[in-house]
Amino acid sequence: MKTTLQYGKEADLALSLWVKLARASSIFNRLSARDIERYGLTQPQFSVLEALGHLGSLTIGEIGKKMLVTGGCMTVIVDNLERDGIVERIRSTEDRRVIKVGLKAKGKELFETIFRQHAARITQLAAVLTEAEQVHLSELLKKLGLALKEGQ
Repeated sequence: MKTTLQYGKEADLALSLWVKLARASSIFNRLSARDIERYGLTQPQFSVLEALGHLGSLTIGEIGKKMLVTGGCMTVIVDNLERDGIVERIRSTEDRRVIKVGLKAKGKELFETIFRQHAARITQLAAVLTEAEQVHLSELLKKLGLALKEGQ
């Protein structure tokens, strides 16, 4: 069943792509969020944990750029993780203006415990596609994202 009017072959194709991409992304995100909730974390908290677990200490600005959120939002997220003993703020010895965020022992343990479980869940969700399809889709999405980012 057609969900769009006929706007021309190129426009109809682009609109169909956008709808399918948005729906798949929304469902994938919802299922991922449901998995993250079982660890007692919000998606933004999990994203910070994941970034620090893989990349090491980062400034709030660096974390924000990775997560595509503003510094103000990041401060609240980091404050809550710090309150829970998961992260700590570390003042740079080279430049006292620079404050990095790093995982505390509890945060490292939490990352090691839950990230493999979450990765297994994401693997399950992606398994509807073959390995080759996953690679190809990843390449196409990267191409699309980079092109759109440049065109902003």
